[in-house]
Amino acid sequence: MKIVVYETEEWERAACLSLLPGHDLRCRPEALTQANAGADGDAEAITTFIKSDLRGTTLRQMPGLKLIATRSTGYDHIDLDYCRAAGIAVCNVPDYGDHTVAEHAFALLLALTRHIVDAAERTRRGDFSRAGLRGMDLAGKTLGVIGAGHIGRRAITIGRGFGMEVLACDLRPDPSVAQALGFRYADLDEVLRGADVLTLHVPGGVGSSHLISDGEFAAMRPGALLVNTARGGVVDPEALVRALASGKLGGAALDVLPEESVIGDEAEIFRTGHSPVDPRSLRTILANHALLRFPNVIVTPHIAYDTREALERIVATTVANIEAFARGAPRNLVG
Repeated sequence: MKIVVYETEEWERAACLSLLPGHDLRCRPEALTQANAGADGDAEAITTFIKSDLRGTTLRQMPGLKLIATRSTGYDHIDLDYCRAAGIAVCNVPDYGDHTVAEHAFALLLALTRHIVDAAERTRRGDFSRAGLRGMDLAGKTLGVIGAGHIGRRAITIGRGFGMEVLACDLRPDPSVAQALGFRYADLDEVLRGADVLTLHVPGGVGSSHLISDGEFAAMRPGALLVNTARGGVVDPEALVRALASGKLGGAALDVLPEESVIGDEAEIFRTGHSPVDPRSLRTILANHALLRFPNVIVTPHIAYDTREALERIVATTVANIEAFARGAPRNLVG
């Protein structure tokens, strides 16, 4: 097959070349865009990560495309309607980073509750003052988990290890898992009202868009904390700004933001005279910048998945997905 691998680092290129012998393989360090899609118009399979443009307007420039192998668990960035109509199979990497993402969620939470960023910056300046750095124990607090799948269950295990009580909301509750891990399932409203810390582990997409908005923040305990390592669109950013500005929310730790790929590139709007995003998204970008200025908000640049071990698992699974498709036995199909 003619395979194009986008968004490749050098080690990924070497791994793909060694693991996919017998194929016409091209590796591109850049993401797939409308501008460069035509250069690989003869591709039969492509594998991308999180920055590539996988809308129908881009994919139709590849008329021979049969497979998209995303190197991610989430696939809400892929135009599945177009893929179904065009006969393009889509597969993902369903469980490469269960503990990887959950560990980052707690790294963010600890950084927030113990003021790690502020404390480290102070001491770097030679300031060893402890003023304003008093933290909060996790032991004895209630952790609310929205989405108790593979990652959510790992977060539950870590939370229980810290001595936290856990309430979890999931579309498919499994009582045997709750008993084994020592938590209780509840509906969304009860989780919101009971949680001192709310952590999100649901997939992105239409069903979870703005799952947490004004009404949900209103239901939460005063001073509760929010952790989001799922998808930026799960939280309404304008509602999050309002909850923080009013003091209802005690803080937020975020690895993902809606329209995160555009942050830092706003100058392009003025240089070219046109917006790279829907004008309605400009309010979201403004909200993102407001979030970055809150002292009780920590933002990392979508790195929860990014460990050496997790990336090695991603490559291995993606290669296996492509080989399985080439053999006529596709696996990890979505949509």
